Amino acid sequence: MTTTDLPAGDARPQAALLRPHAEQQFAAELAALAAQDAAQGSARPPSWVLSPGAVVTYLLGGTTADGTVVTPKYVGPRRLVEVAVATLATDRALLLLGVPGTAKTWVSEHLAAAVSGDSTLLVQGTSGTAEESIRYGWNYARLLAEGPSPAAIVASPVMTAMADGRIARVEELTRIPSDVQDALITILSEKTLPVPELGTEVQAAKGFNVIATANNRDRGVNELSSALRRRFNTVVLPLPAGEDEEVEIVSRRVEQLGRALELPEVPAAMEEIRRVVTVFRELRSGVTADGRTTLKSPSGTLSTAEAISVVTHGLALSAHFGDGVLRAHDVAAGILGAVVQDPVADRTVWTEYLEAVVRERAGWGDFYRACREVSG
Repeated sequence: MTTTDLPAGDARPQAALLRPHAEQQFAAELAALAAQDAAQGSARPPSWVLSPGAVVTYLLGGTTADGTVVTPKYVGPRRLVEVAVATLATDRALLLLGVPGTAKTWVSEHLAAAVSGDSTLLVQGTSGTAEESIRYGWNYARLLAEGPSPAAIVASPVMTAMADGRIARVEELTRIPSDVQDALITILSEKTLPVPELGTEVQAAKGFNVIATANNRDRGVNELSSALRRRFNTVVLPLPAGEDEEVEIVSRRVEQLGRALELPEVPAAMEEIRRVVTVFRELRSGVTADGRTTLKSPSGTLSTAEAISVVTHGLALSAHFGDGVLRAHDVAAGILGAVVQDPVADRTVWTEYLEAVVRERAGWGDFYRACREVSG
């Protein structure tokens, strides 16, 4: 197949997409919330597709007046979501900060979908992100042929969001070089993007704002300047507070991923999910759930996102190479890969945990044997 044979992304049926955008996957929920807003006369900020209250309901879940069930997209403190939504209704940008796996990108995407109806205006931050990704670039063929002109400009997602009054997303802000980060200062403070080559500027339409995400563990890589940090309202997304909450998050996301990947139907055994969550929580906190045994922590983050990955991998193993029931040996290999990032230090931590905790825990004999088998 050549590139000319490829269908346009928006022309393909949603069922054919590996990961539909939030506004595609949850279009019915967004439409029901918008209809409820209209019926109730709820006030919406300029260019928003939903009222702030409806955005919070979309994120946290609920039921609309017509009986549509809105599934929770984020499980966590309601106040954090309210603060994030309120920030987007002001002239300050939003920075979602947290350790890896705390759903920063997930929340960012769903906020943009609920506020603007479009989560695709995305700048992915890396060490190689150039200033053109935030400001604008040039179509050099037209630039050479015609000289600088509006038609020769290649708009960045941020420029497009400014012109249309929508939300722009900047992922992994602290991975972007500091001099490139600072291209956001004028955009966020003056709400304008100068185009000196044309002697003009793009002024932000009402509804424009920026949601950025940053990883706590990237501190010291490319720290935000004080001038840039002042232009963000920071919301720290915590790890799930309790085991039951984390089990709920993992089970829900695993079910969603299983449907999206069209995995054969495999019951996601809650016992195995709880075991994975328990192992991850104990190792990252450095103490067993009962508080009696102090543990060494591995170098990895062991986040909720990684727990979801381990269980999803186990479901695939069970479906394709097992008996169709999620068992201890289906998740053991995934846990080993998540925990042992450093083949020397982390393997020692894992072995000590297996022998001192898992081996002695009642009802975990099959899990211990499975982990020892894959550990070698």
